[in-house]
Amino acid sequence: MPSILDAVVVGAGPNGLTAAVELARRGLSVAVFEAADTVGGGARTEELTLPGFRHDPCSAVHPLGAGSPVFATMPLDRYGLEWLHAPLPMAHPFDDGTAAVLARSIGETAASLGPRDAGTYRRLVQPFHGTWDTLVRDFMSLPRTALPRDPVTLARFGLTGLPPATWLMRRFQDERARGLFAGLAAHVVAPLGGIATSAVGLVFALAAHAVGWPLPRGGSQSISDALAAYLRDLGGAVHTGFEVKRLDDLPPARAYVFDTSPRALARIARLGRAYDGYRYGPGVFKIDYALSGPVPWTAPEARRAGTVQIGPRARDIDAALQLAHGGRAPRSPFLITAQPSLVDPTRAPEGRHVFWAYGHVPAGWDGDLTEAVERQLERFAPGFRDLVLARATAGPPQLAARNPNYVGGDIACGAASGLQLLLRPKPTLSPYTTAHPAVFLCSSATPPGPGVHGMSGHNAAKAVWRRLRKAS
Repeated sequence: MPSILDAVVVGAGPNGLTAAVELARRGLSVAVFEAADTVGGGARTEELTLPGFRHDPCSAVHPLGAGSPVFATMPLDRYGLEWLHAPLPMAHPFDDGTAAVLARSIGETAASLGPRDAGTYRRLVQPFHGTWDTLVRDFMSLPRTALPRDPVTLARFGLTGLPPATWLMRRFQDERARGLFAGLAAHVVAPLGGIATSAVGLVFALAAHAVGWPLPRGGSQSISDALAAYLRDLGGAVHTGFEVKRLDDLPPARAYVFDTSPRALARIARLGRAYDGYRYGPGVFKIDYALSGPVPWTAPEARRAGTVQIGPRARDIDAALQLAHGGRAPRSPFLITAQPSLVDPTRAPEGRHVFWAYGHVPAGWDGDLTEAVERQLERFAPGFRDLVLARATAGPPQLAARNPNYVGGDIACGAASGLQLLLRPKPTLSPYTTAHPAVFLCSSATPPGPGVHGMSGHNAAKAVWRRLRKAS
């Protein structure tokens, strides 16, 4: 290791590793320091229940990873990353035993919404079909880290996406379309009446049509391991089991890049009250299951989907989100569920399956949502409980203990609602820089926000590079 490094990265989540890779690709000396014994952050895989059952403690399905502009520039397949696609990216079942679907095909998706809304859905997504590569690059590079390649399409997307999802859903006449889109928008863990929640739902829909909602073979750990291996081949170093409590714990460097919460950054770098105004959102309650067989969904479409949303109606979904934001655990939670072993046999012993589900709860909530979650699952998959071999539950305290970025169990590393969805961690055109000229932030508390896509790390690396270039 040189006497002074060009950059030190604190935190080996996807954003921290991406920032390190981007700087190493520019020929800079880089080292990463991670408190846990393995790299990964929100992209890990562990045996949480029984031997041979490999679970993702947090994220499992990665539409924004498969469609990430920065991951597309990296040879991650050479380091073992392989994307697997379920026959359907997502299904959204209803009580009558049918389901709306988000398919790779716009036509198949539209047809599942019924004749009164099929045309509306086509008109909503068709203007952006075929523009994913430029649109997502422009959208995820805001604010001002790069000039838009297609400003006209970006502006059109902004006009459609800036209003609340509740407004956009008025275009639909029936509950099938409204429920499906409400579920898509709810992935941001914010009430559907918030600004730009339409953009969230639209991005997830466009991702399905462009790149699918795939899962990495072997689990989410494969993404992190591929990034770390690529970094090492570029000459970077990765140190695990190294908790950073202050800057003096780290080797001398020209820049320090933090893949942490703003709260942790302020404490470690002694930035005082710089981020006191940053809000954290509600938490989640997550259950990982080891099952003796596939989930017995009533809707056939759900048996073919990598992700299944359990709402079912738009008003049910919004009500659950409103309760969690208001400090109460919903009795009928909106659930996001994933069934990785549907397409990846490496995740469970032969004939067995892994499955997870999570619902939204108040920040720091220490109750048990298991009964409410399984009541919802039984509603759409009768006999589900009979298949459970083991379960591992994690509420907000457990999630925060596992990953300090999840303050109060907030898996988005900060509330993605109101202006903070767009301007995070504070209203500024330089969200990656701090009051300390050598300290930078690259976590999902910065634009473009939550998701395993590495773009916050990519954008932060640009800010670091510019600062170091000026100083040289």
